[in-house]
Order: sequence, then C-alpha cells, then structure tokens
Amino acid sequence: MLLTDRATAIDEADSLSIVDLIPALRAFARTFCRVPDDADDLVQETLAKGLSNLDKFEPGTRMKSWLFTIMRNTHYTRVKAAAREAPGLLDCASSRPVTEASQDWSMQSREVHHAIQKLPEHQREVLMLIGVLGVSYEETAEICGCAVGTVKSRLNRARASVLEFLGETSSQALVERRHPLAENHWDSDAG
Repeated sequence: MLLTDRATAIDEADSLSIVDLIPALRAFARTFCRVPDDADDLVQETLAKGLSNLDKFEPGTRMKSWLFTIMRNTHYTRVKAAAREAPGLLDCASSRPVTEASQDWSMQSREVHHAIQKLPEHQREVLMLIGVLGVSYEETAEICGCAVGTVKSRLNRARASVLEFLGETSSQALVERRHPLAENHWDSDAG
C-alpha cells in the first residue's frame, strides 16, 4: 500500500502543478496560434493529453517542460494534418474567385487607343490632360495657351470624334459591361 499511496500523492501534486501552469501554457500557445480561440483549443488539447498520460511523466523532471513538449508536438501534428488536407481545398472549384474574361476589355481598350490616335493633336492633348490625367480645365487652358471655353470645346469635339470612330452613340456604352445572357440576347439559330 505504501507504493499506492506514493503514486496517489504524486498524482495529486502533479494535478495541482498542471493547474498552476495553465497561464504559462496559454502564453506559450499564443506563440503558435494568432487567434485566441485556437490557442485556447491547443491548451485544452495539451491538458487532456497531459492528464491522460500522467503515468508517463517522470518524477524529478519539470512538469512545465513536459507539457510544453506535448503542446509543441500537438501543434506540429495539427500543422501536418492541415497541410495534408489543404490540396483538396485548393482544388475545389467552388472556392475559386469568379473572374470574367478580359479579352473584350483588352480589345475595346485597343480600339479606344486607336480612335484617340486619329484625333487632331490639339484635341488629343486636351482629352489626355483632362480625361486621363485629371487636370482641371483652368490648368489645361494654361498648358495649351488658350481660353477655358476653347478647352471645353476641344474636349467635347474629341469625345464626339472618339465615339464616332468607335461606332457608338453614347459615352455610357464605352464603360458598360455587356452580359449577353443577362440581356436575353439568345442565339436565334439555337432552338
């Protein structure tokens, strides 16, 4: 019975020291987990493993070091398991962001560029300063050496010419996205 009493006394002393180590375990868990709830889960799992394997603790060694080792190993096991599961998540099509095709926009931007290049130099200059660079009418007038009214007139003619070159009737048509299916544009040959 003396051996049993000694084992019970060691168990009670170790249990008390485990409770006293919870703040240190939480602090150590924060080095592994940024999210406090994940850190608390790691502490809880470490405590459960420590208590279930208390018979494997060697008296005379430090309980804190033993629990820290359990925590570190538990964390690395979690990381390895997450790495094994990650490829399935990456391959899942439902988790990929939806991106629309950019070919239409690329072609349209080329067409707009060519239309701007066809403009007379004084109109192209005003369109680039105001439309692209965001320079004010007053600053553009100073740069071009003309009146503000002349700048507005050149800009208006430049916009109209670009629309005409592109075969558009309104400036809004240049920036609107076209969704043929959303606009009920169905292929008339498809029954």
